[in-house]
Amino acid sequence: MNSKDNNKIVKENNKEVLIDEKVEFLEVYNLILSHRQKVASTINNESITMIWNVGQYVSKKLKNSEWGDGVVRQLSEFIRQQDPTSRGWSYRTIYKMVQFYETYSRKEFCSIIEQYKVVYSIDSQYMQTNTFMPFEMAQNESNVIMPFEMAQLPQVLYATGWTNHQLILNRCKSDEEKLFYILYAGHEHLQNKELERAIKTNTMSSLLDSGKIQTDRLKEIYPQSQVLFKDTAYLDFLGLPQKYKESKLRKDIVSHMKQFILELGKDFLFIDEEHKVTVGSKDFKIDLLFYHRALQCMIAFELKTTEFKPAYLGQLEFYLEALDQEEKRSNENPTIGILFCKESDKEVVRFALNRSMSPLMIMQYKEQLKVGSVIQRSLVEFCNYINQESVQADNNK
Repeated sequence: MNSKDNNKIVKENNKEVLIDEKVEFLEVYNLILSHRQKVASTINNESITMIWNVGQYVSKKLKNSEWGDGVVRQLSEFIRQQDPTSRGWSYRTIYKMVQFYETYSRKEFCSIIEQYKVVYSIDSQYMQTNTFMPFEMAQNESNVIMPFEMAQLPQVLYATGWTNHQLILNRCKSDEEKLFYILYAGHEHLQNKELERAIKTNTMSSLLDSGKIQTDRLKEIYPQSQVLFKDTAYLDFLGLPQKYKESKLRKDIVSHMKQFILELGKDFLFIDEEHKVTVGSKDFKIDLLFYHRALQCMIAFELKTTEFKPAYLGQLEFYLEALDQEEKRSNENPTIGILFCKESDKEVVRFALNRSMSPLMIMQYKEQLKVGSVIQRSLVEFCNYINQESVQADNNK
């Protein structure tokens, strides 16, 4: 018997790779990545500390009326004269450093960190949160916040780099939004373009609101699912026409798999399209089949180009049962189903999912990217999830 018969196959750059080998390759790659990240982290931490100190120094001079705009311009020229090879020291950038310091040294932002008990450990590079407590209790237990002039650099700022910080400062209005995207960018290791897309597509709202379109069974088996899956995906990169069939949607997603996975989350591994499962004497085809590294389970996508209908759930639940009985291995967790719809009525979804005993969710997609403001929401779920990850990582050491 061919070894491929006993292994699921991952399609990678038009080549077939056995999923067992894929996991082993990922282990080696993760070793390389961890060392690279340590080097990059050291550089990033020193850079953030420097930016904070420069911003603090210039801020004091400006607030005490010792310096004006002209002096900041002279400072920029002086630095470039001292080191002609240095970049990123325009007077505008220096003002951004001042903004960085003044924004995150404010009592209000420090209070937000206290409220959610967010701590970033430089040594372990894991963001940790203690048990959530109300703001009033956090205030009573915390030390008196230092005056503005004596403010210390919050370690959570080390979670991401300066380029991302500039984007967050420019695009996010509330302190909650800023804190969320600092944590999210650090947790997902987002590059600047990826973070920009996350902010444009309201990832904060999409992630923290996803629990409403998940079955209780999914939340029970995978408590972290509410901060791993979005409720909305944007497919603007496909350039879909006004009218198209499900086959067109599936083929275009496969042709743009890298962008699609970045939209879903980096832990998705693509396995197959129109994946065949045999039940009895009949063959059935699952639109898209993925494997999720963090959850260690298969994820079946059923694509629909229309509004959500409760009848769609029966088909997806059938696929999940077939995959779990015929293909799931003993070391894998139950398969998750995602019904991918163009639109959905929240009340219809709530009724339809209420009695479902399968781990599945409804994810709607938008053909065009629509920029909108992020609504302030609780960070409790996201901080708790990060805390669980950090505890598990410490236990594995």
